[in-house]
Amino acid sequence: MTTAADQLLTVPEVMARLRFGRSKVYDLIRSKRLVSITEGRARRIPEQALQDYIRDRIEEAA
Repeated sequence: MTTAADQLLTVPEVMARLRFGRSKVYDLIRSKRLVSITEGRARRIPEQALQDYIRDRIEEAA
């Protein structure tokens, strides 16, 4: 069973999955290409947002 916490990724987790640096991930967030949520100082990226970003990049490349 997947919980809501399993569906939210930290910036380091996204960095590892995309093999991007920290600055690149924050650039994607700032440019609204990667959706994130913030609660206090904690920033999380929904798993679906990461999948959408990857899908969009694949479609752009096609």
